Amino acid sequence: MAEPYGESPLTSRADVLAARSGPDTVHITEVPFRAQITLRVDPKGTAAERIGTAIDAMLPSQPGVVVHADGAHVLGLGPDEWLLIGPEGSAESTMDTLRSALGEEHGAVVDVSAHRTILEVSGPHARDLLNTGCALDLHPRSFGAGRCAQTMLARAAVILVCRDVSVPTYWLVVRSSFARYVADWLVDAAAEYGG
Repeated sequence: MAEPYGESPLTSRADVLAARSGPDTVHITEVPFRAQITLRVDPKGTAAERIGTAIDAMLPSQPGVVVHADGAHVLGLGPDEWLLIGPEGSAESTMDTLRSALGEEHGAVVDVSAHRTILEVSGPHARDLLNTGCALDLHPRSFGAGRCAQTMLARAAVILVCRDVSVPTYWLVVRSSFARYVADWLVDAAAEYGG
């Protein structure tokens, strides 16, 4: 029997991303195989409180807010929708924790880890690069650390997460089927900054 084998959507682009990246301009890399769990639950119900206790952080009460919880990032995507991003291999335990806390209340816990990958864009020109293909105002006053948004980047749907503003660092959570397109767009657009 063959051994299971997993390959990230951007394995074939790793060398291209590394060659285009420069620490003084823009650094582009994939953050593969992160556990990604979608959670839907009534934010005013008792299950949301139990989940907050179970993950050691309350669910963000507003869309666009990111909180850190027990080794994971919890992204507020909608009034009753969150995306939990955790370390590789943590999907099953995270789902068990969420389902246990959800109990019999109405809600959903779905593993979407294979659905998306993450591109990290960082460096002094990261914000400039992303602004060439994204309509959001990425200035730290409007979109600082701990913020996220579902948006379009170069005609591809992404979830954009601001991780740091001192050295601009962003995560682009992108569907696997669009990952190569977005990576190639980033590489091409980064040429302007000498990466």
